Amino acid sequence: MREINRIIIHCSATPEGRHVTADTIRDWHMKKGWSDIGYHYVIDLEGCIEAGRPIDRSGAHVRGHNKDSIGICYIGGLAKEKNDKDQWVAKDTMTDQQEHATRELIYSLRMVADKQLTLHGHNEFSKKACPSFKVSEKFKDIL
Repeated sequence: MREINRIIIHCSATPEGRHVTADTIRDWHMKKGWSDIGYHYVIDLEGCIEAGRPIDRSGAHVRGHNKDSIGICYIGGLAKEKNDKDQWVAKDTMTDQQEHATRELIYSLRMVADKQLTLHGHNEFSKKACPSFKVSEKFKDIL
């Protein structure tokens, strides 16, 4: 098993309320030439956790930081409507169900790893807005 030290939270960069599955994201990523979906877990709008890439394989979710991390992607991250410049706007669209599922998944992953995996947002490693909030604020009680 590979050494895992951190969990990195992502969003799918899809408009609020749009239903997207792990298989849809897998298709997007494989059309880019990737071997599989880049995330290890995807959390849908209702809080259902879908398996993505097996955790024994490095993800493809944060350039330069995949070797020792697990990627969790929640569906959403953009406002429902584009702005007046016809651009999508980053927005924390995580539903209560998604937040609950994310917390449960983090707890489970830490239990299986038998250590305190650190928690991060994609935006800590890139100039992207993803996951459209600060992990250090939303999940401050479990950092």
